[in-house]
Amino acid sequence: MLSEIIWNVSPDIFSFDIPVLGTLTVRWYGFLFASAFMVGQVVMLQIFKAEGKPKSDLEAMTLYVIIATLVGARLAHCLFYQPDYYLKNPIEILKVWEGGLASHGALVILLGVYLYSRGRVGQSYLWVLDRMAIVVALGGAFIRMGNLFNSEIIGKPTDVAWGFVFTKLGEDFARHPTQVYEAISCVLLFLLLYGLWNKTKEKTPEGRLVGIFFVILFSLRIFHEFFKENQVRFEDELALNMGQLLSIPVVLVGVVILLMSFRKKITTEK
Repeated sequence: MLSEIIWNVSPDIFSFDIPVLGTLTVRWYGFLFASAFMVGQVVMLQIFKAEGKPKSDLEAMTLYVIIATLVGARLAHCLFYQPDYYLKNPIEILKVWEGGLASHGALVILLGVYLYSRGRVGQSYLWVLDRMAIVVALGGAFIRMGNLFNSEIIGKPTDVAWGFVFTKLGEDFARHPTQVYEAISCVLLFLLLYGLWNKTKEKTPEGRLVGIFFVILFSLRIFHEFFKENQVRFEDELALNMGQLLSIPVVLVGVVILLMSFRKKITTEK
C-alpha cells in the first residue's frame, strides 16, 4: 500500500570550479530542459525522414524554436506573474539563470514556426505545427519533472496515499504531486499524437494534431490548476488563477483549428 513520499532530492546534480568564472552548478531543471530539446530532435528527425524532408531544414527549425521558447517563456513569467517587479527592474528579465519560465509563454513558438515556415516547400505553417505538437507534448513532461526536482509549482495539501512531502521547503505534510500529474498527462498526449501521425504521416489533415494538442493539454491545465497552490498572491483573489485564465483562449483556438481540419477533410473528399 502506498504511503506519502518524502521528497528531499537536491535540485543540483553536481558542481565544479572553473578558473576565473567561479563555481558552475549543473541542475536537474536545466538538464531536463536541454534533454527535452534533444529527445524532441530525435523524434522530429524520424518524422522528417519518414516524410522525406531535408535534415538541414530540421536544424533551422530547431534554432527558431529554441529561441522562441526561451524568450516567450521568460517574458510570460515576468509579465503575467510578476509584472510590477519586472517593469520596475527590466534588467532582471534577462537573468534567466535565476529561474522563472512560464509554459504559456512557449506559445511564442507559434511565431518562431511562422518565421521558419515562410517559403518552405511542402512545409506549411500548420504542417509544421502539427509535428511540433508531438514533441512539445513530450517536452512538457521533461519540464514538469524539472519543476519536481526544484520543489516548485507545488500542489495543495492532501491526505492521498501518493502525496509528496517537500522537505526542501521546510514542510512536514503531504501535497498533491501536480508536477507528476502533468508529466504523466504530457506523456499520454505525446503517445496519442504520435500514434495518430504514425497512421497517416504525410496524409494527416493539416491542423488536426495541433488542434488536439491545444484542446487536450490546456483543458488538462485548467483541471490540474485546481490541485495547485497559486504561484503569486494576487491569484488568491481570482475565481480562476492566471494559468487557467491563459488556458481558456488556447482551448478555444484549438477547437476552431480542429473543426477547420475536419471541415477541410470533408471538403477535400467531396
